[in-house]
Amino acid sequence: MDILYLHTFGKAFIPKKIRPNLNSYIGKAGYEEVSYSFFGAIFWVSAIIAYFTYFGKVYPLLNGQNPVTFFVLTFLSWASVMLLVIAILVFITYFYINIKIYNRTKELEELLPEYLSLVSTNIKGGFSFEKALWESIKPELGILAKEIALVSKKVMTGNDVKDALIEFSNKYDSPILKRNINLIIGEVESGGKVAHVIDRIIHNLKKTQLLKKEMAANTVTYMFFIGALVMFVCPILFALSFQLFHVIINFMGNLNTNVSPATSFINISGQVLDPKDYKNFSIAAIAIVGVSSSFIISVIEKGDFKNAFRYVPLFVLTGESVYFLSTIVLGALFSGIIS
Repeated sequence: MDILYLHTFGKAFIPKKIRPNLNSYIGKAGYEEVSYSFFGAIFWVSAIIAYFTYFGKVYPLLNGQNPVTFFVLTFLSWASVMLLVIAILVFITYFYINIKIYNRTKELEELLPEYLSLVSTNIKGGFSFEKALWESIKPELGILAKEIALVSKKVMTGNDVKDALIEFSNKYDSPILKRNINLIIGEVESGGKVAHVIDRIIHNLKKTQLLKKEMAANTVTYMFFIGALVMFVCPILFALSFQLFHVIINFMGNLNTNVSPATSFINISGQVLDPKDYKNFSIAAIAIVGVSSSFIISVIEKGDFKNAFRYVPLFVLTGESVYFLSTIVLGALFSGIIS
């Protein structure tokens, strides 16, 4: 049963021309098919938000306009809100799927040496290459086991092993996977020692993984330094500047009260900045610094910014917590000066 016509609206929301590409893209994230009901839900959510936005904010402003102006502005405002909400939700979904694809790709690359070791052992034991691919599938290999199972099923149903492996390697944006699959295919087609080539690939993959771990270990000092700055030093400095801001406002207020305008050569105007505005600025600045630092650390550690989102909650939440706690503590220490 298509509740609220979610599936129908979802299919209408996705153009036919991009549906094949969308299926391929969703498959990289581990989904077997596109959930059109999800896109239908996005449509209804955007419509509900547009409804409350229109009658809460826009309608009172348009009430009293002539019918043509009222209709045109109503259509434009309603459509703009819906398109904006849809764009935001689609971007968040796209972002989430990209991260999931990235994590699956990295997991697949880490499992590849273990699987190829089993393939090499089976080939040395007398199995053909196609048979070795199937016999090497183990449940503990997770994602890689499912992908190779699909490759083996395609080969068993009459597809060429080369085409099946190339299709598998092209499914993921992984230079490591594509390069090594091409090496194996080339050796299989030439009739050479496939097991020997696989052993060399395994050796190179393990060596590459070891080098990456060593590089990550060598950058731990920089990561700790950046993390300490973001989570502790930066929030404490913002909290300190917030208290100094209060002291300056209090000092200038006293000057403005005690100094006679006739005898003063300093023109002291009223309060320029509200402390609440400065506090909101500090909160936003700490969040921006936390997100930016997460990207920097991800590039230092993994060489890719997509791994940054594992650090964002830690940096932002810790930084904001330290800021509020420091504000309370420093507020108590500066209370005598401010008063």
